[in-house]
Amino acid sequence: MKSFARPDDGHRSPSLSLLAAEPGRAFLDYLGSHLPHAPLAQGDGHPVIVYPGLGAGAWSTARLRESLVSAGLDARDWGFGQNTGPRASIPDWLEQLRDAVEAVRDETRRDVSLVGWSLGGIYAREIGRDAPGLVRQVVTLGSPFAAPLDATHAGWLYRLLNRPKPESSYAERMKQALPVPSTSIYSKSDGVVPWRGCIQGGGRFAENIEVGGVSHLGMGTNRKVLEIVADRLAQPEGRWRRYAS
Repeated sequence: MKSFARPDDGHRSPSLSLLAAEPGRAFLDYLGSHLPHAPLAQGDGHPVIVYPGLGAGAWSTARLRESLVSAGLDARDWGFGQNTGPRASIPDWLEQLRDAVEAVRDETRRDVSLVGWSLGGIYAREIGRDAPGLVRQVVTLGSPFAAPLDATHAGWLYRLLNRPKPESSYAERMKQALPVPSTSIYSKSDGVVPWRGCIQGGGRFAENIEVGGVSHLGMGTNRKVLEIVADRLAQPEGRWRRYAS
């Protein structure tokens, strides 16, 4: 497992064999998440908003949120139902998401951490970019923020649910470093998105963590991924450090 990786501009869609194996591998990850395990790192109770992937909703992140609650965090669903892609122009959509984060910050009087799976991670990153004063840190799971839409096996679903193409200006800015601590968790065994598209470039508060053998659909239930997410979110506020594998 690596705690930092250098960016690579070459993006290839995952093999069809990896894609075909996704459901079975994800089911094994889900079963494995319920086996006896060591206690997760314990956080300080600050709020965490969890964003689902494309086509998914609260049901898909239930196990992830449950694990974060057990890790002493105030984990919440993003509150927008099924993730069908941006529901307005990208600036207006990000404003809606940002307003929801601000509401949680105002309610709790604490900065909010954002955890996003796949497309949900792209939302989380862009909120962190636009509103660093609200966001404590960002953690993404298999989020292809640096990959072209056509390089993922989810591109057809994005077009089906959300016909407008991503605006080119946002496609370029998504590759840029964030002003808040950010962790990108990825797997070279991902059968849906190209792992190179999940790699952040340089940045004082940026890290990439590879977890071997994890499927894209199993990211939110894989035991090792859950441990890493809890570890990242348990860090004392203002004392972020890269993951020690």
